[in-house]
Amino acid sequence: MTVAGDQRLAEPPVEAPPDASDAPPDAPAPGERRRGGTRLTHRLRRDGALILMTLPAVALLVVFAYIPIAGNVIAFQFYSPYAGDGFLDSMANSAWTGLENFERLLDDRDFWNAVRNTLVFSSLQLLFYFPVPIALALLINSVLHSKVRAWSQAVLYLPHFFSWVLVITVFQQMFGGAGLVAQLLRDWGLADSFDLMTDPGFFKWLITAQVMWKDAGWGIIVFLAALSTVNQELYESAAVDGAGRWRRMWHVTLPALRPVIALLLVLQVGNMLTVGGEQYLIQRTAVGPGAAEVLDTYVWHRGIEGGDFSYAAAIGIVKGVFSLLLVLTANRVAHAMGEQGVYARR
Repeated sequence: MTVAGDQRLAEPPVEAPPDASDAPPDAPAPGERRRGGTRLTHRLRRDGALILMTLPAVALLVVFAYIPIAGNVIAFQFYSPYAGDGFLDSMANSAWTGLENFERLLDDRDFWNAVRNTLVFSSLQLLFYFPVPIALALLINSVLHSKVRAWSQAVLYLPHFFSWVLVITVFQQMFGGAGLVAQLLRDWGLADSFDLMTDPGFFKWLITAQVMWKDAGWGIIVFLAALSTVNQELYESAAVDGAGRWRRMWHVTLPALRPVIALLLVLQVGNMLTVGGEQYLIQRTAVGPGAAEVLDTYVWHRGIEGGDFSYAAAIGIVKGVFSLLLVLTANRVAHAMGEQGVYARR
């Protein structure tokens, strides 16, 4: 009897069945086999409102981004808009040239000059413009008075809503031949002629300064949003441990901004071949095409003004392929640094 009783005491207890309330919302009931269709139906029912909200954006993306990709076929043709009635008919009646338009790129000095200018302008903006929104966000976040913070943000946001015509006009009034700086230098007898707006050698710095003045304030929005999610107890704990303002910024604030910085840096690198066209088209005549020609303006002049649509489409394909490679390379570097980047590592 004693042995049997000891055996009963040694038997493991029977585990209670798991509580259904602890299961995730999309988990199947106990004893029910998980089915992909049931799970998908549950997710559609749960996220139906969000899906309906995104449908207009998806439709715009398909109509204006994905469907026009089919038009890149003219890069392999000698396309003429007069070969038929409408774009599709003209494309069907245009002669095929194979890779001839891409071979023309290799011997086109103007194309390579546009590539060089684009990379120079993008590199300067990446080096000088990209850190400015981060510094401004840290500066505004350190301001304690809410009214001063709101006023500072409003002042910094304002230039973003100016057109490039207005921005260039402001710089013309400041640094042009009849601008404020030129007048002061003449009055002081320091220089008889001063005009940075028509100096080809200074144009890359002028472009960078214009971008910084116009868009640096707008770029702080994402960083301020990331800073608002930082747990304030981390700052308090660091202060209790004796960390000063700079150490709190280095060990608390910057690590919180690191994922956002990595993501935006990857996007900035992937966008290096796209620097915009309006800013350069307006100032192209003043400094000459050798200093102001970029890929976007070169495509405009060769494709729209010159009517060489097939050659412009070939340039666009090359630009898109290399931009994709830049994104993938930059994202791989972000993964190597321990960040997610644009997409997570599989």
